[in-house]
Amino acid sequence: MAADAAHTPSEGRTDGERELARLFALQKEAYAAAPFPSYEERIANLNRIIRLTEANEDAFIEAINADFGNRARQETVIAEIVVTVSGAKLTKKNLKKWMQPRGAPTPLHMLPARSRIEPQPLGVVGIISPWNYPLQLALAPAIAALAAGNRVLIKPSELTPHLAETLKAAIASEFDESVCAVVTGGVETGQAFTETPFDHLLFTGSTAVGKRVAEAAAKNLTPVTLELGGKSPAIIDESADIETAARSIAHGKMLNAGQTCVAPDYVLAPRDKVDATVDAIAAAARKMFPAIDTTHDYTSIISDRHFARLKSLVEEARDRGAKIVEIGSSNALYPQRKLPLTMIVDPPADAAVMKEEIFGPVLPVLPIGSTDEAIAYVNKGDRPLALYWYGESDAARDKVLEKTVSGGVTVNDALWHVAQENLPFGGVGKSGIGAYHGETGFNTFSHLKPVFYQSRFASSALLHPPYTAKTDKIISFVRKIL
Repeated sequence: MAADAAHTPSEGRTDGERELARLFALQKEAYAAAPFPSYEERIANLNRIIRLTEANEDAFIEAINADFGNRARQETVIAEIVVTVSGAKLTKKNLKKWMQPRGAPTPLHMLPARSRIEPQPLGVVGIISPWNYPLQLALAPAIAALAAGNRVLIKPSELTPHLAETLKAAIASEFDESVCAVVTGGVETGQAFTETPFDHLLFTGSTAVGKRVAEAAAKNLTPVTLELGGKSPAIIDESADIETAARSIAHGKMLNAGQTCVAPDYVLAPRDKVDATVDAIAAAARKMFPAIDTTHDYTSIISDRHFARLKSLVEEARDRGAKIVEIGSSNALYPQRKLPLTMIVDPPADAAVMKEEIFGPVLPVLPIGSTDEAIAYVNKGDRPLALYWYGESDAARDKVLEKTVSGGVTVNDALWHVAQENLPFGGVGKSGIGAYHGETGFNTFSHLKPVFYQSRFASSALLHPPYTAKTDKIISFVRKIL
C-alpha cells in the first residue's frame, strides 16, 4: 500500500483511484499557490454550497429515495436540506469573527510583547461521508472546511450511488475542482482515500471501520476527526412523564428507520414502569405511522444485508426468551425492506442486540432501579455518542450529567442537540475523536497558529549567556512576579 496516493504508479489502479490522485495533486498545487483565501472567497464558497443544495433539492430527494428504496420527502428536507443550508448560513454570519486573530494574554515579565492566535487553513481536507444521511454528512463538514479556507475532496458511500453521482454533478456545477470535488468509487477507492496524505481527514461511520481509517491515516500522520457511533441510552427517570418521553423516544428511534448514529439505542426505564413504557412507545409509533408497512413516511432499510442483520438481532433475542413487541407486521414487507419498530423487553445482557450498535428500528427496553443503577449501567459500556435523559428532577438530571461521559446530551427530547450548530458535534472514546459544527468546525479545520510579537524594547537579551550574578538576580526577580 502506497503512503502517497498522489504519487503512486497508475498501473493496476481503478478509475476512482486515478481520479483521486489527480484531484488531490491538483488541490495541493492550488493550495500552495494560494494558501490563504480571503474572506470574500470563503463567503463565495459558502454561497455555492447554499445554491447547489437549494437548486438540486428535488434531485437530491429523488436520488436518496432511490438509494434507500423509500424515504419520505419531508424527512430528507428536514434532515438533509434544511440542516445543511442553516449550517452554511450560520457560518456566513459568523465567519468574519472566526477568522480574526485572537488575542492571548502575555505574562507580565514578557511585556511589552504581544501574543496572538491566528487561524490558518490546513490545506486539503478529505471527507468520507456515510450512507445514512449522505448529503448532510458530506456537506456539513465541507462547509466548515471551506470556511476555514481549505480545499475539499469528498468520498461518498458506495451504498448511495444515486446520491453520490448527483452530488458530484452538483458540486462540479458550482466549484472549480481545485477547490471542492467529489470522488466516487468502491472499496478500493475508499481505501486509497484513507491512505492519501490529506492535511486533515474526517470520517463518519461505524467504530469498526473508523479504527481502520485511523490506522491508514496514521501512516501519514494525518490528523483525523472520527464521527462514529455506539450504544446511546435513553434514561427515563422516576420523575418523567412516560407518555411524553415515549413520544420523543419513538420519534428519535424511527427517524430514518433508526439509521441514525445518535438514535436511542436502548431505554432504561423504572422497573415498575417498563410495561407502561413499552405500551406508550408502541402507541406513539402507531400514531406517527398508522400504516407502517405501507406508508411512504417510513424509511426503508438501506440494503438487504443490513435488513438481514437487524432481523437476526431480533430472532436471536426471541430465541433466548426475550419478549418481542412489533409495531407493524412481522413480514415487514421484505421487498421494500420496511422493518417495523421492534421492542425487545429485558434481553439477556450478552445478547447480540446489547453488544453491538443496532442502527435500525430495534429498541431494547430494560428495567432499572434507580438513578445510580442507570449511571452504573451506562458507565460499564463504552462511552456513547449521545445520551438522552427524561424527567423533572433537577438533582437526578444533574447527577447523570456529572457522572456519565457521552459525546452530547439532549434533556427531555432526542436528537436535537445535533441540530444546534452552535454546539460541537462529536463523540468521545470509541464513539469518536474530535468534533465539528459552528465555530468548533472552523477550529477543527484550522491550524490555530500561536504567534509571539516581540517588542523592540524587550529585555530578553539580558538572559543570554555568558551567565553572571546579574543573570541570577534577573531570574530571581522574574520568579517572584510569576
